[in-house]
Amino acid sequence: MTLFDSIRRDNDRSPGGLKGLSRWLRHQLPTGLYARSLLIIILPMLILQTVLAAVFMERHWQMVTERMSSAVTRDIAAIIALIEAYPDEADFKNVVRIARDKLNMTVSMEAGGQLPATRPKPFFSILDQILSDQIENQIARPFWIDTVGDSRLVEIRIALDQGVLRIFARRNSAYASNTHIFLLWMVGTSLVLIVISTLFLRGQIRPILSLAKAAESFGKGQRPPEDFSPRGADEVRRAGLAFILMRERIERQMEQRTAMLTGVSHDLRTILTRFKLQLALAGDNPDLQGLNQDVDDMQTMLEGYMAFARGEAEEDVGKLRLGELFDKLKADFELHGKTLTYQIEGDEEVAVRPTAFTRLVANLASNSRRYADRVEIDAKHSAKWLTIMIDDDGPGIPADYRDDVFKPFFRLDEARNLDASGTGLGLAIARDIARSHGGNVTLSDSPLGGLRATIRVPA
Repeated sequence: MTLFDSIRRDNDRSPGGLKGLSRWLRHQLPTGLYARSLLIIILPMLILQTVLAAVFMERHWQMVTERMSSAVTRDIAAIIALIEAYPDEADFKNVVRIARDKLNMTVSMEAGGQLPATRPKPFFSILDQILSDQIENQIARPFWIDTVGDSRLVEIRIALDQGVLRIFARRNSAYASNTHIFLLWMVGTSLVLIVISTLFLRGQIRPILSLAKAAESFGKGQRPPEDFSPRGADEVRRAGLAFILMRERIERQMEQRTAMLTGVSHDLRTILTRFKLQLALAGDNPDLQGLNQDVDDMQTMLEGYMAFARGEAEEDVGKLRLGELFDKLKADFELHGKTLTYQIEGDEEVAVRPTAFTRLVANLASNSRRYADRVEIDAKHSAKWLTIMIDDDGPGIPADYRDDVFKPFFRLDEARNLDASGTGLGLAIARDIARSHGGNVTLSDSPLGGLRATIRVPA
């Protein structure tokens, strides 16, 4: 085992290792494509600019300022040497004139003066630090500098034997003041590029969001937006076109299936009508009562098959008030001498296919009514999901069969069966309706001792 493998194994085992850091980053980073794309663009730009600014500050700005401050300090040292070599007042006037005309400095002498008290250094002043170091190295005399007072001048006071020498030098002679322009241009250009990138990304992400919204609407059984059309990059256009073609194929298959079932239903109903007519003409013959019952059962089974195959897919999405639906179920329970209570958390009005969703809830509730005495319904309508839990105190369904009962034509004789006719389509129809809304129906143990049916669909 290599040293790297050992370190990686130790990091993986520790709570704060690489895996912990990776999980933390996944939770902290945004999950949206738009936000992640912006990070991919902005973070490298910020890192690059930070590195460039640090290198520029360290190498160029500091080096240029150091050389310029060194030149100004040499000029001051030359002025001090001239003053000490020619101490006469007339010679001092010539030194002042030379400093003003040739060195762009204003020089004066305060005989018997004292240096002011030391001022605190500015928080961020590269000139103050570099100029002080140059004066200490080249002149080696007590001094006092002011780099803050006048923005265009730098005041330097040096203690000499004759007094205090005051020198006013131009800031741009000792300091690379135009360096800020580079930083401003760099930051300004970056902001412009970020704005352009943001606008461009928004235009590229919008077709993806439209495709996701159309796919989500189609998955819920709703009509996709009428203005949806493939837009954006070639890959997004291909995905949008593939979705449209897929949707059209599914709709054609549904139309063909509905048309075929309509024809089959018409033919079968015609034959059943003939049976009923012949039985009616035969009169009240006790020997024919069994045949009459078989015809009625066949009619009921035919309707169940048609409802399962049709799936209520042709119904448009509308508004349904849960309170009104539950009140009707409660009244039906009271007619059968059973008890139903319900509570609703959130908005009562939901956007579903009203007839199909009513049938879904009513089928599950009537199944509970058939096998239980008490039923409780708990509905929660949040911003994303609608969850309806139907609990009863009946015999329930064994856990091993809770997945099988959703299969079409599955018969569960030992326990309850949702479909009263015994076709084995009741729960299959219920789950089909829930999935056509983009949700599902699941079964579990109820706190009341029976079965809990949970309906969960997107809100």
